Amino acid sequence: MKRTKLVIVLALVALVGLVASAPAGAAKKPKLGGSITVSAAASLTEAFTKMGTDFQKINKGTTITFNFAASSTLAQQIQGGAPADVFASADGANMQKLVSGGQVTGEPTDFASNLLTIVVKPGNPKGVKSIGDLPDLDVVALCGPQVPCGKYAAQALSQDGVTIPSGKVTVGQDVKDTLAAVATGDADAGVVYVTDAKSAGKAVQQVKIPASLNVLAVYPIAPIASTHNAALANAWVKYLTSAAGQKTLQAFGFLPPPPTT
Repeated sequence: MKRTKLVIVLALVALVGLVASAPAGAAKKPKLGGSITVSAAASLTEAFTKMGTDFQKINKGTTITFNFAASSTLAQQIQGGAPADVFASADGANMQKLVSGGQVTGEPTDFASNLLTIVVKPGNPKGVKSIGDLPDLDVVALCGPQVPCGKYAAQALSQDGVTIPSGKVTVGQDVKDTLAAVATGDADAGVVYVTDAKSAGKAVQQVKIPASLNVLAVYPIAPIASTHNAALANAWVKYLTSAAGQKTLQAFGFLPPPPTT
């Protein structure tokens, strides 16, 4: 009996040794593959396009397709059953609509933030110096009131006690539309995100809004509950919050997300 017990003990020791010496890569996660559609705020167009290319190079065999529009429009599309695997919003309100409706499962992740700026024609021919000069212009471009950039602009104007007569306002369906109104000369000035003004290059000129009068736009992201590729959707979300993802976002002018409390 003692000899039998000794044999059993030795066998167990050998088994433990085999497990301990197993290659570290033996428990690797399954390789990512397939495709997802990411519905993202229009202001993320340039940054996400670059990040999508980088992500696909890292993860061969994956395809990231983007649907860019105003966050409010995207939320309505998803609520209506439009195909999407991930939603990246320029505000928490539109994300909360999907959370409340069950289209998003889990807690959304804040991955970036942004600030507003005034854009004018190159050379600033109207001499705009601050947000208080906007009511004196002939035409001011603002995002629609239901669009995040429109809500943030309204908040900034209110904070400074500024009211622009409705007859002087041209409304854009998203931030790109609002920026284009200034770049093409249809408006004397506009209020857009810093990132969009930066992406426009020399097509417009910025007039900075002081931090005390500015509004911080916080961007949340979450996989859609009905996604058919949860692994890839979650990997994309994780990539945005990684060091590499944050570096790219900040290169396009985005700020880090505010610290969680």
